Amino acid sequence: MKPKFKIADREIGAHHPPLIVAELGINHGGNLETAKAMVRLAHLSGAECIKTQMHIADDEMTQEARAIIPPNANQSIWEIIETNSLSIDEELELKLYTESLGLIYLSTPFSRSAASFLNEINVDAFKIGSGEADNLPLIDHISGFGKPVILSTGMQTVTSLEPSIALLREKKIPFALLQCTNLYPSPPETVALRGMDALRESFSDAVIGFSDHSIGPYMAIAAVARGASIVERHFTDSHYRTGPDISASMDPAELRLLVDQAKNIHLALQNSKGRTEAEEAVYRFARGSIVADRDIEAGTLLTNDHVWARRPGTGEIPASEYFEVLGRRAARDLSKNQQLKRSDLI
Repeated sequence: MKPKFKIADREIGAHHPPLIVAELGINHGGNLETAKAMVRLAHLSGAECIKTQMHIADDEMTQEARAIIPPNANQSIWEIIETNSLSIDEELELKLYTESLGLIYLSTPFSRSAASFLNEINVDAFKIGSGEADNLPLIDHISGFGKPVILSTGMQTVTSLEPSIALLREKKIPFALLQCTNLYPSPPETVALRGMDALRESFSDAVIGFSDHSIGPYMAIAAVARGASIVERHFTDSHYRTGPDISASMDPAELRLLVDQAKNIHLALQNSKGRTEAEEAVYRFARGSIVADRDIEAGTLLTNDHVWARRPGTGEIPASEYFEVLGRRAARDLSKNQQLKRSDLI
């Protein structure tokens, strides 16, 4: 049995279409109306799930963070978070709006108080970001709520993930692991699609997915083809916005492409090698049948000068039996291009 679990009423696992998570992050710039507009566009583009980031700066960071400037920004991480985060009340309003559209609302807490707040407003599951993938006190706190966890694994190895996974298992928390590269954007040479294979082999009880920070939809689509059951991607209403994550975000058109192709690829992944019923009509004309390659007299020993294979495949003897016909004799006179029957051979 392959691992699976539910978020709200949505089954997630290898036998179900991938859950596409539109990650708003801080792309809304701290503006609730912009965030709502992004949610609405994601909904119209086919998303099932919206994810935000829940920041409470003074519980998340110490003052040292005021001196740390991320590689994709020109402000300190403290200033970025403080400027671009929604308030607690706004986050709740965004959750209610998201769910009013029939979408699943998820959020990533970056602190103990943020996690507790999300639990109080009844999130259906928790997303833990790569930066917190080995934050054992936070993971222990979140697992105490008894809800499914989606854990991004960027910057981690299989070995470094083991203590976090042990905590989730101890609390009997269903969990998913997302392969991730924490560069914004991630150039192709840094994207490890095979990382999903390593996670699947090492943690057989985990649902496996992909958190994508590349440019364009193609790595995410490739991840679906490699069996990702969850695909998370930053989302923006426009690439013309400014912000540290915009370059690694998909717009509505890319989201629609990802949603549609994920469904199609999932369907195709369910099929094993074999001729389908839908191919039968093609099979009848596309294959060859054994025919007389010239007029043949009864009693003739048949060689490759006498018989060949030609379309359509409606004859009694298929092209695959060509070598079994050679060396037999004609039981009666045959005309050129006449499809051979088994009774024509002795």
